[in-house]
Amino acid sequence: HAQLVESGGGLVQPGGSLRLSCAASGSILIINDMAWYRQAPGKEREFVATITRGERTNYAASVKGRFAISRDNAAKMVYLQMSSLKPEETAVYYCNAAIIRRDLGVLDDYWGQGTQVTVSP
Repeated sequence: HAQLVESGGGLVQPGGSLRLSCAASGSILIINDMAWYRQAPGKEREFVATITRGERTNYAASVKGRFAISRDNAAKMVYLQMSSLKPEETAVYYCNAAIIRRDLGVLDDYWGQGTQVTVSP
């Protein structure tokens, strides 16, 4: 199997910063694209940022210039550095990765359980 586990969420004041981490583990051969999504209460899950294995990045327009996605391929980690956070960015943040497992040899899509980020005074 393979799994993703997020950490780093919490309560932060508006304008503050937070760094999320996501660790991949299990029977992993290759991790291709990794990404962060978020889901606010009563809303659909939305794309935040993605990073390729070669570290090319892409961001949602709403976070460009404030968020930075990065990864450590050797450690099987992806990070999301968030700054100038706004109350409307309160959401559960999910890690996503395209993984080829050693045992199956096929590319599949994996999600973490999510980590809560609350932006409030």
